[in-house]
Amino acid sequence: MASSVDHNKLPNICGGATAAPPPTPSSQTNHLSTSAAAEALSRLLHRLPPKLSLPTRRSSSVISPPTISFSDSPDDEFSSRLLSAVSEFGFFQITDHKISSHLVLSAESESAALFDIQAEKKEALFPKDWGFIGDEDEESDGAGESFCFDPRLCLPYSDEICLQALQELVPAMEYLGLKIVEHLFRAIGLENPIGEDRSRFRSLIWISKGSRSAEPAVTCGFYPYIVGLHYQSKNQRCSVLGDSGWVATAATAADSVMVSIGDIAQVWSNGKVKKVRGRAVAAAADGSDNSGTISISLLITLPLDTQVSPLLPPTDENTDAEAEEDGGGGNEAEKKTAVFRSFSFEEYAWKVYQNRCFLLRDPLAGYRI
Repeated sequence: MASSVDHNKLPNICGGATAAPPPTPSSQTNHLSTSAAAEALSRLLHRLPPKLSLPTRRSSSVISPPTISFSDSPDDEFSSRLLSAVSEFGFFQITDHKISSHLVLSAESESAALFDIQAEKKEALFPKDWGFIGDEDEESDGAGESFCFDPRLCLPYSDEICLQALQELVPAMEYLGLKIVEHLFRAIGLENPIGEDRSRFRSLIWISKGSRSAEPAVTCGFYPYIVGLHYQSKNQRCSVLGDSGWVATAATAADSVMVSIGDIAQVWSNGKVKKVRGRAVAAAADGSDNSGTISISLLITLPLDTQVSPLLPPTDENTDAEAEEDGGGGNEAEKKTAVFRSFSFEEYAWKVYQNRCFLLRDPLAGYRI
């Protein structure tokens, strides 16, 4: 959808020399893609505001995330546990999935090379409208830096780095994420909103380096999504930003996947599930140094030209017509009404990036009916 905003005049949200993460070329070269989708998302993510210092609201309690064993063919118990987790918390951890821990460790090892190369080289591999997010502290050792890009459109390549394991990891994480979406909406009683059509979704890989602080970074970048997957290669705590503020989780099981429900899933479910704002962030335990930890997350999100609206069960038009002929309008309490109005994904994504006050205020508040 076209926007009246000048895409090129908004500065960087993260305070680094480069902008936040757009998808990039389909080949492993650093030439800009001619893909219309890549150019559109690049323009969107280039419209970034200055960094803001906002207070965080950190929960004093530590929550143990619900644990669900993954199943390709879920039963009633699986669906019940899934619905309970997303309705009460908006996040949970998946175990017994098919993602290889050896593949993840290889991808993390490969990705660590991204943080070791010189700043000039990073900017050469990730130009301004690609996906290198610089650290706010110019004198830091790189802790707090992150990279985000559409792996289907770009995988950075040079003689110094090779991300072959990451390239193999992406389809495995996508498969798990798409299955969770399918099972979630089936449990709610709705059809799968994504289906098998690859053009109906896109994914973003987020590679981060931990910080020394136990507090989550508020300027690590945000993007709307359906579900987010954060692989836990070791027993580690996480922080998630819910509607009531930051929540610290108890240490999750090694080789589990922390799954967070995003704002788009909340709209699609018509408010039946809770959401997490942004992705789950690995948190250092009190007194520990987490700065060397490499984290890999994947967000299942949407193409820019998508119109987002609640998915409501179909109404029986014949039943409604008969009720009107009988002089009645049917049972009002049983009628399905939307709690969110329809909106453009592109415009919403821009607002989430532009207005950092959503850390304190629900970004979907303006779309509630």
